[in-house]
Amino acid sequence: MRRETIVVPETAQGRVDRFVADVSGLSRSYVQKLISEGHVTASGSAVKANDAIIPGWVLDLEVPDPKPLDLEPEPIPLSVVYEDDDMLIVDKAAGLVVHPAVGHWTGTLVNALLARDTEYGGIAGVQRPGIVHRLDRDTSGLLMVAKNDKSQASLMAQLKARGVKKTYLGLVQGSVAATTGRIEAPIGRDPNHRTRMAVVPDGRDSVTGYRVRERLGAWTLLELDLVTGRTHQIRVHLAAIGHPLAGDPVYGNGTSRRGPEGSTRLFLHSWRLEMESPTDGHLIRATAPLPPELELVLEGLRAQAPGAIGASPSEEEAPR
Repeated sequence: MRRETIVVPETAQGRVDRFVADVSGLSRSYVQKLISEGHVTASGSAVKANDAIIPGWVLDLEVPDPKPLDLEPEPIPLSVVYEDDDMLIVDKAAGLVVHPAVGHWTGTLVNALLARDTEYGGIAGVQRPGIVHRLDRDTSGLLMVAKNDKSQASLMAQLKARGVKKTYLGLVQGSVAATTGRIEAPIGRDPNHRTRMAVVPDGRDSVTGYRVRERLGAWTLLELDLVTGRTHQIRVHLAAIGHPLAGDPVYGNGTSRRGPEGSTRLFLHSWRLEMESPTDGHLIRATAPLPPELELVLEGLRAQAPGAIGASPSEEEAPR
């Protein structure tokens, strides 16, 4: 049990649950649970989540030791490109589901993380890694993981404020006319196919930036900036402008679904992440090279189009 005493300053205002969440770094939902269980008191008296905070109050916060997560650790190989006391960044392989769910209770990234030696500090009272954003099963590349409540709160706040810079590499069908561009189109559930997403008038605001990295005949390699983070955003946006991703079985057409010769999977890779350290605010910048199966596709296209314009991602500056 961790105990913390919080003296409410004279300038404080608002609800108790919001104030305690902001000060402690715990999620608001978890603070509400702690309040309902009697773990937050004001000068010894019980409080309610929606009580107005009173300047001068002395709040006592009790945070129970995290409980083990009821999931089986599995020794699945992981590539960790960055790690400190509060977070790690994993280079996820294509085909690996991130979080357990119906139909995927085993063989996930979370199962693999639980098998590591790292002691997680607890997320909302459970001893588990904090997944703050996700990648589609068939997308490879970098993914941030929080080790404790405070780092999760920091990373999620940065995501909400668009302070995390996420850059992907994607191979698309066709020659993209503009060297740089920005796609701003709202995304929501496809009214005709409920398992898909689509550009729809009443969707959520969605923004994707892009830069041409390499022109390869009938295909173009793009750097893609995920400004917002909607479900399937990059895939939907690129299909909407007539340049679907190679190997996309859901949003592509016949040619793009097959991809170039040698294509075996969706050509989308989370290549670079930049964010502030939850510990001390210094800049963390991580990159992950293209997996061999994607690099082979590019090599095949370059052999067919020797006059290709642009640099290979392998020539990019090494990660800092």
